Amino acid sequence: MAPKQGDSADEARMRLALEEARKGLGKTSPNPPVGAVLVRDGNVLGRGHHEIAGGPHAEVQALRDAMSAGMNPAGATMYVTLEPCSTTGRTPPCVDALIGAGLSRIVVGSTDPNPRHAGGGLEVLRRAGLVVEAGVLEEPCDALIRYFRKHILTGNPFVVAKSGMTLDGRITPLPGQPPWITGEEAREDVQRLRGEMDAILVGGETVRKDNPRLTLRGSHALGRSQPLRVIVTRSGDLPGDALLFTDDHKERTRVFHVEHLEPVFAALGKEGVCSVLLECGGRLLGEAFSRRLVDEVVMYLAPVIGGGPRRAVEGDGFRAQLISPEIAWFGSDIRYRAAVRYHEDET
Repeated sequence: MAPKQGDSADEARMRLALEEARKGLGKTSPNPPVGAVLVRDGNVLGRGHHEIAGGPHAEVQALRDAMSAGMNPAGATMYVTLEPCSTTGRTPPCVDALIGAGLSRIVVGSTDPNPRHAGGGLEVLRRAGLVVEAGVLEEPCDALIRYFRKHILTGNPFVVAKSGMTLDGRITPLPGQPPWITGEEAREDVQRLRGEMDAILVGGETVRKDNPRLTLRGSHALGRSQPLRVIVTRSGDLPGDALLFTDDHKERTRVFHVEHLEPVFAALGKEGVCSVLLECGGRLLGEAFSRRLVDEVVMYLAPVIGGGPRRAVEGDGFRAQLISPEIAWFGSDIRYRAAVRYHEDET
């Protein structure tokens, strides 16, 4: 993420930390992605990001990066996208490493969303004599950890609804046409999106009709486990020879024989799943919206009108407003990504 015109020096360096943090998207769960940059006299001494749950945190990685290059971190400023931890988990508290390195200043993007820890790390650093500033580029730093935030506050995963469709909302082609609605560039972006997620959910009908793999491929699969593949079925009628049950990742498949989605998300949350991508058909996607379970949408719109009978979202009796949309082109297709606000929440 390059500095923007009008950025302060702190904002410009926090953007570098955000750039580092994005390298960990999809790889750190149930921990959040975090990036850090170490700076002194305007020069970057070290960079780092949290690479995998249980591994060193971003702050420690940045310190190690600096010291491996022969740089003494004493007196430097650390820019970190999330408040440094102050408790012992699978790694020691990052605040101890920062204090021990002799840093003079810490600049933080987001405060820890965990109510048990929020502000604790900042207070420890201040008591140790470091200058601490929080809230620099807070909005993009908060957005980066939105999956983690929902999971830590509710126990449930953040839910993203994804679909590729024609301009009039159809998700299947006519008989005899190629199976894809969207183009190659959009499908490659779906791989990148899957790479952010802990789990991908489909309905039994999708398994029966499409026999999907729901896997990451190529470079998107590097450095992380395959996402969990989640099947939700009411009938329990699933083909035993489906790829989800027979491929090399069959141990990553979960089946829920349920009427509604809430117990599915609750169970996944207990398993440490922070994010779920819905790639299901219109009926199940309509249920997810009607029960106010979707937090964000990613829709790929192809420049086509008409197609097969299946629609992206079925059902009625609900209204979901899409807010703060981000629009991007992938070949001739448009990706529309936005947060969801339900009718009852509108003011």
